Amino acid sequence: MSIEVGGRSEAKRLVTLERYALADQPSDRGGSYDEDLDNLVLLAAEVCGVPFGVINIITADQQHQIAARGIEASVCSREDSMCAQVFRYGHTIIVEDCLEDPRFLGNPFVTGEIAEVRFYASTPLVTAAGDALGTLCVFDDSPGSITPQQSHSLEILAAQIMDILDLQLRTRELGTALRELSRSNELLAEFAGRVSHDLQGPLTSIRGFAEMLEDDAAIPAGSDSRAYLERIGASAGRMTSMIEELLAFARSNGALRVQPVSLASTVRAVQDDLAAAISAAGAHLEVEDFVGLADPTQLHTLLQNLLQNALNYRHPDRSPILRISAGDATEDYWCLTFEDNGIGIAPEDRQRVLEPLVRLESNAAPGTGLGLATCNRIVQAHGGFLELKESDSGGLTVVAWFAGGDSRAGLRLR
Repeated sequence: MSIEVGGRSEAKRLVTLERYALADQPSDRGGSYDEDLDNLVLLAAEVCGVPFGVINIITADQQHQIAARGIEASVCSREDSMCAQVFRYGHTIIVEDCLEDPRFLGNPFVTGEIAEVRFYASTPLVTAAGDALGTLCVFDDSPGSITPQQSHSLEILAAQIMDILDLQLRTRELGTALRELSRSNELLAEFAGRVSHDLQGPLTSIRGFAEMLEDDAAIPAGSDSRAYLERIGASAGRMTSMIEELLAFARSNGALRVQPVSLASTVRAVQDDLAAAISAAGAHLEVEDFVGLADPTQLHTLLQNLLQNALNYRHPDRSPILRISAGDATEDYWCLTFEDNGIGIAPEDRQRVLEPLVRLESNAAPGTGLGLATCNRIVQAHGGFLELKESDSGGLTVVAWFAGGDSRAGLRLR
């Protein structure tokens, strides 16, 4: 069934396209938009046995290539676009020789003014609501054909591209919501839970499609295509971690169950969770035991974020040494001190990194910009505050102040 693009249907499609924010991308400057999309285009071309592939986004008057293989991603007018003529059809188009197809005889991508496309296969990128955003397209400068199995694989890859675009859209929407609702904890937790559920759907599809393609005999073991599939799987894993961090941030200022908690026991539990990362980094932990009043789950989350942050931003020239201690500061507060020997944070950036989704441009380490923001919310929920300062080794020292001395619980902390 064809997808209408005229009249009100086209207006609705353009509104949807604006939400996805795909038109104003680095392709306008000859660059790439997303490595995962690049890998899928590479895989599409490999599966179909052709040298060229692109992801085209069709706006009201232009075609934007947001990922490409064999050519440099660029922008052209919608009038010149081959895909703009067929993406509304709603199904895969295969043309063995464009010189014999009346739709493309005078197209500049066929005549040599822009390119000399002969073989052409295109499948639309369609949202769940039925709006076509553009196409996944593969082509060659010689006539050719693909098998029904290859055509089916192309459609699977197009569906996976849409899953990635949906994932990116919902992640941006969730990030916006986190900023806007940071003072409304109950609404934030409810919204984060709902959107994270939406994120899980595309993630499941991405993994499922990747597994389907791994079973495809046309993709040999040890090939570049297999490597692309592994990268896609790794990306899905990173996104799963991000969802978990978003939920932790959303829940970090909720109702507390404050009770005496052992610092050493909590650190041991965190070490079990991050054992692989700690071992890979060669990190050494020094922990002083202390019993403080806190919510056990929230204290675990705080320490896990601090430890993960220290591993992510470790110094390249030395193994991480992490010192964790706590003490009775006043009758009303106790403080937890976490010191690392990593790359540290400049004084002018220390307040800014406590805001959600802030990542410093100078740091190329992995992360979502939520770790320290989550820690800040946890100590605020405990009636305290967070301090960042330079450690003696030049790394970062985080001091978390928790309300909870004699005046709060009638318990002397030791």
